[in-house]
Amino acid sequence: MPKDTGRTLVASNRKARHDYLVEDTYEAGVVLMGTEVKALRAGRASLVDGFAEVNGGELWLLNVHIPEYAQGTWTNHAPRRKRKLLLHKTEILKIEAAVREKGKTLVPLALYFKDGRAKVEIAVARGKREYDKRHTLRERQDRREAERAMSVRANR
Repeated sequence: MPKDTGRTLVASNRKARHDYLVEDTYEAGVVLMGTEVKALRAGRASLVDGFAEVNGGELWLLNVHIPEYAQGTWTNHAPRRKRKLLLHKTEILKIEAAVREKGKTLVPLALYFKDGRAKVEIAVARGKREYDKRHTLRERQDRREAERAMSVRANR
């Protein structure tokens, strides 16, 4: 059987980019059980409440919901269990130093398969204030209106 190639997106956290200012992103492997992999291949996961933390020199993914596999038996996994992330030690130390700063956190942005292996894209992010969120929405809306006006002008 040929090996999977490319990137297959399972879940993305679109709300994270709205609620946080992303400063740095990392790609990490995820330690999963067999039924979790099968549930992910079925395209079922939610990153909405998820976050990551450094604990004892290791990186852990918490509150990510991967529902139980329907055909699983008594060996099924807990949907919101703590999952270990795989990164190089230097990257973990860099992340730990960044998260120690006030107002920064680790947020999962996407969960996907890359060449057959489960990966998660995590970001060191700073929380946005309400006025920052409104400002970002306003900029996006203005950009859209400008593009619309330019396309109408170009079609004449």
